[in-house]
Amino acid sequence: MSPLTLAEAVAAIEQLYPLATAQSWDRVGLVTGDPTQPVRRIHLAVDPTLAVIDEARDLGADLLLTHHPLLLRGVHSVATTFAKGASVTHLIVADIALYVAHTNADVAVRGVSAALADACGLVGATPLAIEEGQPMGRVGDLGQPLTLGEFAARVADALPRAPGGIRVSGDPAALIGRVAVLGGAGDGLFGAVRASGADVYVTADLRHHPALEAREEARGGPPYLIDAGHWASESLWLRYAAADLAARLPDDVEIHLSSICTDPWSFVI
Repeated sequence: MSPLTLAEAVAAIEQLYPLATAQSWDRVGLVTGDPTQPVRRIHLAVDPTLAVIDEARDLGADLLLTHHPLLLRGVHSVATTFAKGASVTHLIVADIALYVAHTNADVAVRGVSAALADACGLVGATPLAIEEGQPMGRVGDLGQPLTLGEFAARVADALPRAPGGIRVSGDPAALIGRVAVLGGAGDGLFGAVRASGADVYVTADLRHHPALEAREEARGGPPYLIDAGHWASESLWLRYAAADLAARLPDDVEIHLSSICTDPWSFVI
């Protein structure tokens, strides 16, 4: 039997994460690679960093599927004197195709926010908001109420370890029953969180002023905030993507998950 082609692998990916569901500003899809090249090993990661590309090469991967785009913003050189250029060059020299599923993976039925909602133990989860016709985030209920401290510990246990840990704003003894989540940067949806009646919002990249204003609006009460870290909150999706791809691809195609934490921080003091 002929090996799987990159075009066939891409078709399977796009069944799960259609390009049309990405936000208009996003840059998703095939970045490098020849549609006719064979794909025997697929490597999954959150970020296409140089270290992740080296990891994929050392594993003999033919396709690197990442969540975050390599070329989200315009570049004017792909010389190896720049990190972006070195990344493109390393991919091409190693004959590794790069495919990006970003906001189209965020909104998928078993996408980034769905994986985070499951990890938080939500039941009856529904979209938190609709943007450009697509469901953003999730909001749902816990099986039984927990204190904010207990729930934060659950979130910490469910997420992969990152140097920054998780940050929590609110009374640790406050009762939590309804939870909103958005994997990745989420301080643009505070209005939707308040409207949802959530007691706590689990997301990442909460900046000082938006987070402070949200807490001021809450007058010290709900919704409380949990900043779970960008990489950690999105990396849960990789296992879903691996399982869903495996169900659509031939049994002889190997799928690997990156072991590299691409959170940019190394330690805290």
